[in-house]
Amino acid sequence: MSGTREFLEARDFLLTVQNYEEAKRDFKWPRLKEFNWALDYFDIMAEERTDPAVIFVDDEGAEEKLSFQRLRERSNQVANFLKSIGLGKGDRILLLLPNRIELFEVFLGAMKVGCPIIPASTLLMSGDIEDRIIRGKIKCVISDRQLAERVEQAGGAEKLLKSKIIVEDLLEGWLSYSETGAFSSAFTSDQRFFPEDELLIYFTSGTTAKPKLVLHTHSSYPVGHLTTMYWIGLKPGDLHYNISAPGWAKHAWSTIFAAWNAEATTFVYGYAGKFDPKKTLEKIEEYEIQTLCAPPTVWRLLLLENLKKYNFALREVVSAGEPLNPEIIERVKEDTGITIREGYGQTETTLQIGTFPGVEVKAGSMGVEAPGFNIAIIDYDNHKLAPEGKEGAIAIKVKPERPVGLMTHYIDPREKNLEVFVEDWYLTGDLAIKDKNGYFWFIGRVDDVFKSSDYRIGPFEIESELLTHNLVAESAVVASPDELRGFVPKAFITLKPSFSPSRKNALELFKFIRSRMAPYKRPRIIEFTPELPKTVSGKIRRTELRNYETELRSKKTRASNEYFEGDFAQELKM
Repeated sequence: MSGTREFLEARDFLLTVQNYEEAKRDFKWPRLKEFNWALDYFDIMAEERTDPAVIFVDDEGAEEKLSFQRLRERSNQVANFLKSIGLGKGDRILLLLPNRIELFEVFLGAMKVGCPIIPASTLLMSGDIEDRIIRGKIKCVISDRQLAERVEQAGGAEKLLKSKIIVEDLLEGWLSYSETGAFSSAFTSDQRFFPEDELLIYFTSGTTAKPKLVLHTHSSYPVGHLTTMYWIGLKPGDLHYNISAPGWAKHAWSTIFAAWNAEATTFVYGYAGKFDPKKTLEKIEEYEIQTLCAPPTVWRLLLLENLKKYNFALREVVSAGEPLNPEIIERVKEDTGITIREGYGQTETTLQIGTFPGVEVKAGSMGVEAPGFNIAIIDYDNHKLAPEGKEGAIAIKVKPERPVGLMTHYIDPREKNLEVFVEDWYLTGDLAIKDKNGYFWFIGRVDDVFKSSDYRIGPFEIESELLTHNLVAESAVVASPDELRGFVPKAFITLKPSFSPSRKNALELFKFIRSRMAPYKRPRIIEFTPELPKTVSGKIRRTELRNYETELRSKKTRASNEYFEGDFAQELKM
């Protein structure tokens, strides 16, 4: 017997709860004995919903609305097709598709058969795809024409595949996705599904090392994202837009599970080429989007436009993926009257900390712990609780009761599990402070925090301050080797489009820094750069910047558009 009733009871509680205090006190994770979200929840829900499950638009003027009922039928056809080509429970599928309707059909269809899904970014090159096929032990790849060609170039890894399926095209050696249309729109599973069964495997963004393989189950993501649904503030019938590319955890977080757990419609904008903030804002206004989720990188781009000229229907706006700088919250509120609420989670978890509906927004704070989670700040070395207001590691309590919204383990590298699961805790790898009111304040990744003249410095605070200057579009702060202090902060800065790198702008920023920051943490070096190095998921690769900076200083050379505070001794009256 499935756990549908228990799942719905927990879901309905979070949809109707009156305030955060009640949610935190009374929410209990449903502990299900058997459950397949696609079969036991989505298909049943789809019988009653008359509004669209997905609204898809693109830059060519296409608009497609797919009802819940039709998506149920199409995913059943996909499930029958996958079974017909010999795929079954446990056979892993690499999903290489951009935001398009077929992605959702495959996602649900594979889930119904029991094929674990490995979503992959469309920006991956053949070497990345080869790595995923080999380490992920992939049996089938589903992709479009462009990505299929990269699969063909993935060395000998392609020979490990049982089948290859191409969408909206024909290619020798590949099965056509169009064949799914010939299969029955009714599907009956002959399998039993348990909470610990594999559902999703994500490759992490790899900001500091080779991407890790994160395992999620038929419980940890579908059920775990009840907290994400609650954080966003979704309600049945909402039109929800999550700005995120397929292949990354945040896409499943918000576009699929959070939205459909709430019986909301998910909006998909399949834009061509680079992200265009103007076109995106026009779509948000035109389609009267009610709830919006976007990472800080996107919010910074949206703020390059004049938000005041739009007439939005937005009720809830949230941000996740990276720490949210207070300047962004202030500017969006000033321009739209809407307050962004921040959320914190990882590929390894669902939403674990956030500013929930009705909770006071404190600019710069990550928020408070999510219902169903027990989170503490602990000493990174001895794993004891850190005193109130003291810096430490963000840790999730896993004993005696493990929260549902947490991965089971890393598939690869296995030894990493010994680093993150320590005693009663799962260590997130992030540092923060928890204040007396239960709010968490982000400091930085453990790998990013450094010492200068014995002062510990987290880059996030400095970067947030730099973003308040009207010259700065993006910033990244890393440790620069220094003979006297050990390290000093260096700021890599991307200027807004109307400004160019110059000695004048560097001086203006150094004056700003000296007026706003304590001496120990102010950047002593500024380098203007056209763009910051990022992972394909959009996260800044500080490891790359640190390595670059260490090599630069070891050669005792200076980069173009690099300025030292000492260059302005006279102007700054040093």
